[in-house]
Amino acid sequence: MIIVSEKPADVVKQCVVVLERIVNDDSVPRNIRRSADVMKNMLLNEKEPASVRVAMVISKLDDIGNDPNVPIHTRTLIWGLSSQLETVPVDK
Repeated sequence: MIIVSEKPADVVKQCVVVLERIVNDDSVPRNIRRSADVMKNMLLNEKEPASVRVAMVISKLDDIGNDPNVPIHTRTLIWGLSSQLETVPVDK
């Protein structure tokens, strides 16, 4: 479950936890787990501004969210992640 926070850094941390959960879920296809791991690393990359990292991850989430091989429970997590990341302001 994702708790709504006002701070972009907190949102990113919460999303990393959910992505880690997807990475460790054996019921999720390997390619989706790999993508989740890549997205997790993108979010953790402090060299880029938070808004850039978030935009890249949202784009990838949209791609894998439309993959027919994604289990329903994972698709729900992906949609939640996308919604949560969209709360991060672009100017910060």
